[in-house]
Amino acid sequence: MDDSLKDLAEHIAHAEPHAVQKWDIRNGELTLHAVRDHILSLIKFLRDDSQCRFESLIDICGVDYPQRRERFDVVYHLLSMRMNQRIRVKLTTDAETAVASIVELFPCAEWFEREALDMYGVLFSGNTDLRRLLTDYGFEGHPLRKDFPLTGFVEVRYDDLEKRVVYEPVKLVQEYRNFDFLSPWEGAQALIPGDEKAGEGA
Repeated sequence: MDDSLKDLAEHIAHAEPHAVQKWDIRNGELTLHAVRDHILSLIKFLRDDSQCRFESLIDICGVDYPQRRERFDVVYHLLSMRMNQRIRVKLTTDAETAVASIVELFPCAEWFEREALDMYGVLFSGNTDLRRLLTDYGFEGHPLRKDFPLTGFVEVRYDDLEKRVVYEPVKLVQEYRNFDFLSPWEGAQALIPGDEKAGEGA
């Protein structure tokens, strides 16, 4: 499997040398590290090339590394049903530099890009509908950034009793955080069925 992935990676890097910085294979998965300014041509090649045929966009997501100058990774996951292959494409960017939208290649990317904007603040040029997707109207900040504060924000909800929209401080409810004996953090507090047999032979 790794040999076929290596051949695929070398084929892509040879065809798109301006777009592929490097590639690696880990755990049987190929990852391409892309040049941000050439992501559109690379994704188009991956979709259209006869040896690739990555015609299904599975996801676009973000990763935050606040200590880096370009703090965000934008990660694309693609699937080729024809070739029975998956590929991951990564690029880096910062909060001010927009990444080219791939909506013209994969219309479903519109919502993935909106989610990355909403959760991380990653900008996409060419997406004509960059509205927040998951947070409330008027929400400030980007909740999946590592430096996002957990207090000091308000949430918006409709109060059915008052028949109006109300603003309230965000409350982080922890009362349901009760770990039982299956929790890997707490350790076993109860006797798991079958454990009583462990001491019989000793």
